[in-house]
Amino acid sequence: MSSGAVRQEDAFDVTRVTTWLRAQVPDDLAAELEGDPQVRQFNSGASNLTYELRWPTRALVLRRPPHGALGGSAHNMRREHDLQAALGPVYPHVPGMVALCTDDSVLGSDFYVMDKLEGAIVGKDLPDGLSLTPEQARALCDNALAALIELHEVDVSTVPALADLDRGEGYVHRQVEGWIRRYRAAATDDVPDFEDVMVWLVEHEPADRPHALIHNDFRLDNLVLDPDDPTLVVGVLDWELATVGDPLMDLGGALAYWAQADDDETMRSLRLQPTNLPGMLTRAEIVERYCAARGLQVSEREWAFYEVFGLFRLAGIAQQIYQRYRAGSTTNPRFAVFGPMVTYLDARCRSLIG
Repeated sequence: MSSGAVRQEDAFDVTRVTTWLRAQVPDDLAAELEGDPQVRQFNSGASNLTYELRWPTRALVLRRPPHGALGGSAHNMRREHDLQAALGPVYPHVPGMVALCTDDSVLGSDFYVMDKLEGAIVGKDLPDGLSLTPEQARALCDNALAALIELHEVDVSTVPALADLDRGEGYVHRQVEGWIRRYRAAATDDVPDFEDVMVWLVEHEPADRPHALIHNDFRLDNLVLDPDDPTLVVGVLDWELATVGDPLMDLGGALAYWAQADDDETMRSLRLQPTNLPGMLTRAEIVERYCAARGLQVSEREWAFYEVFGLFRLAGIAQQIYQRYRAGSTTNPRFAVFGPMVTYLDARCRSLIG
C-alpha cells in the first residue's frame, strides 16, 4: 500500500488532532508525539480514509469515514475500534488500538488512531523492490489462507464483545436482503439493475453454516507482510465490515477479488492484488484447501451461491462508491472506472447462474 500527499478534499487540522491525541495517551507515548507529525494519505482502499502520522520516533495510523458516506456499520469508527480492541488478545494479527475520538469538533467526524504495523503491503502489483518466486507466491497464499482460517476458528463465545455481533440464524438471508436493498438505493442510470441476479440469489440461499468471526474484506492488499519474509502475514487491516456469520460468505467475498492468470482480460484489468503471479493458487484451489482444513463438505452447486453472492456484493460496494463519485461527493479519479466494473460484474454473475 503506497502513500502520498493528503488530497485537498481529505485534509484535516493536524494540530488540533495531535493536541487531542496527546491528551489521550500515557505520558511516555505523549512524549514521542511532540509537535505536528508528517501526514501522508494511503491511496489504496475505497471506503474509510487512512492516514499515516509519523513523528521522529513513532508512527501511528488514523482512520476516519469518507466524505459523503451513506452511514451504516462500514463507517462506524467506534464499532471498528472496539472490535479490534476486543479481538487483539485472541488473534495476533490485529493492530493495537491507541485512541478513539467521538467528538466531532476535533476532526468533523468520529475517528480512531492505532499502531502502525511495519511491513510490506501489496497493491495491484508488488511494491518496488519486492519480488516473489512461484514457490514464494504459493507460500504467501497458504499463509494468507491460514490467517483467514485462524480467524474463523476464534471462539467468539469467550469474548463477549465479539459474541454480541452474532444476530443468530438468518445471516445469509439478511446479507442477501441487505445488499439487494443497498444496491437498489445506490443504482445510477448507467449500470445494470441486477434484478435477475437478485432473484437467483434469493431462490438459492443456503441455510447458515455454523457462525464464525468473519472479516468481510479479506484480501492480499489488506495484509501486512513480514519485512524480512514477505510470505508471512504479520497483520490484517480494514476491519470495518467484520462481524459474526457464515464463514463461507467471507471466503466467497474474498474470492470475488481474486483475479487469476487465466481469467479474461477485463477481470485481470480490474484486479486490486497480484493474484495473477506465477505460483498463486487458483480460486478453486483455495476453496478446496479451505474446506479440507476446516472439515467442510461443500458441493459445486452450493459453492455457486457463495461465488455469485461475493461478486454481487462487490458490485454493491463499487456502486455505492461510484454513486458518490457521480454526485461529486468524492473527486478521486480512481472511482471513475467503478461504473464499468459494476457492468462487468453483472455479466460475470450471469455467466455463473446460466
